[in-house]
Amino acid sequence: MQLNYIDWIVIALYFLFNLGVGFYLRKRATQSVSDFFISGRNVSWWLAGTSMVATTFAADTPLVVSGLVARNGIAGNWIWWSMAFSGILTVFFYAKLWRRAGVLTDVEFAEIRYSGKPAAFLRVFRAAYLGLPINLIIMGWVNLAIVKIMMLVLGINKIEALLIAIGIMFITASISTLSGLWGVLWTDLFQFFLKMTMVILLAVFAVNVTGGMGNLLTQLHSIDKSRASTSSILAMVPNLNSTWMPMITFFVFIAVNWWASWYPGAEPGGGGYVAQRIFSAKNEKHSLLATLWFNIAHYALRPWPWIIVALVAVVRYQHDAKFLADPESGYIRIMISDLPAYLRGLMIAAFAAAYMSTIGTQLNWGASYLVNDVYKRYVKTKSEKHYVKFSQLVTMTLMILSTVVTFYMDSIASAWQFLMAIGAGTGLVYILRWFWWRINAWSEISAMIAAFTISLILQFGFHFNENDPRQFAHLLLITVAFTTTVWITVTFLTSPEPDDKLLSFYKRVRPNARFWAPIAKKAPDIIPVKDGILNLINWVSGVAMIYSFLFGIGQIILGSLLMGIIFLIAGFTFGGIIFYQMNKSGWEILGN
Repeated sequence: MQLNYIDWIVIALYFLFNLGVGFYLRKRATQSVSDFFISGRNVSWWLAGTSMVATTFAADTPLVVSGLVARNGIAGNWIWWSMAFSGILTVFFYAKLWRRAGVLTDVEFAEIRYSGKPAAFLRVFRAAYLGLPINLIIMGWVNLAIVKIMMLVLGINKIEALLIAIGIMFITASISTLSGLWGVLWTDLFQFFLKMTMVILLAVFAVNVTGGMGNLLTQLHSIDKSRASTSSILAMVPNLNSTWMPMITFFVFIAVNWWASWYPGAEPGGGGYVAQRIFSAKNEKHSLLATLWFNIAHYALRPWPWIIVALVAVVRYQHDAKFLADPESGYIRIMISDLPAYLRGLMIAAFAAAYMSTIGTQLNWGASYLVNDVYKRYVKTKSEKHYVKFSQLVTMTLMILSTVVTFYMDSIASAWQFLMAIGAGTGLVYILRWFWWRINAWSEISAMIAAFTISLILQFGFHFNENDPRQFAHLLLITVAFTTTVWITVTFLTSPEPDDKLLSFYKRVRPNARFWAPIAKKAPDIIPVKDGILNLINWVSGVAMIYSFLFGIGQIILGSLLMGIIFLIAGFTFGGIIFYQMNKSGWEILGN
């Protein structure tokens, strides 16, 4: 792809704008650690929610979707579509609880829920584990995406592309260092709209170059016939023994993966940067609305432009050896071939935006763990200014380390699945720790150790291949079964947390009193919260709403207008149920 001087001017203006935001918000964000990492808990729902969407709209995501569709058809996206179950669970069950907890990071939760040395170890260990190796893997695959893009767009090698990525990351780290989460939030807002505009335009141009949607669908049906597939590449829900998506894999995605696996951005029970945005919200109502908007935009509104371009790539490059070896490159190749010259600068800026929004969050989020939950916990005599300076140093260090990880990484989708596999089985303890008072610190510690150990044994000892749909499903099922057995056994073999710790947590967070009955009886001054049925109705309605919108938009795009309209009507109906329930009896249970 040839870039002219106008393209370079557009790209330069984009970076200057983002740096300007960082300088503008510098004073506001550097008064304290709370301002730097959670914006002083004063963020509106629309800004916090859009920032969550922008963070998950990384440069890697369109490439991964291209690979998933090429290998497993549209249904291959259930590896992340299934996480809507968990996402909506966070909206109605956990967002308000996280906000009430009043913590600065989600791992700080360990020492308000548990007691003693096990709680301290859990907090520090999770902070170091998530802040360093896990965070570096995430940043590594995000870096890899922008490296692949630069290699194809500019015709350069991996080292040269990585140097460019380092330059972009340095600008991103500078913004994060200058203005903390405030800078991340406001640049995310701008970046989200730029990214959405450009991916929609690319999908339109790609379909037009292919001869229109009708011609694209005809060619896709021909591919199905040539492969003698029992299920179409266009199927959103696969048939039994589908060539594109085996039913065992589909079952694991929709029935197990979403509650059992820890995965960044879709943690069971909330967590990570989603929790960080919840902490930053003005109050409980804003935290709930922020996570609801995030899930609607993330799962229902955003996927189809990526999927359409991925389908075009399947048709265009079905016999291309390079594409078959690396289908993640299909998205970029379509961008190079189909995007008009006058939009190239904006598209490169859009990919830079996608990259920067995620990297900015990961740098700020990872630094928050290492500073608040490791350094600050043991070095307690310093000023707020000192902790902010140290946070800025950690941010830049993480940037440098992530480039080393990128150099040794080859596949984004494989990194996704590897991370999902080593977190399999831990999800249930993160869901239940809020509602089952009997869970203790050893429950979480044993779950993490068991999941990590058995996953590595299966992958490297028994050679389970996470890239094979059936083997990935078996890997998850075995890991979940083993991990769940271990942590439940450990829970009953160890003592519960002391009553004073449980009582303190109950008064602070006010979880559902029915599940905390033995503790709730000891706190007669706390009005019992019994919102389980309301939350359950809203969760079911929310999940149905998300998938109705997702399928409705997809059906309309793929030519089934009537079916699409029916799905959309269903989606608005389920949304109406949520609004009615919350308006009738829900909003008053949230804080002001």
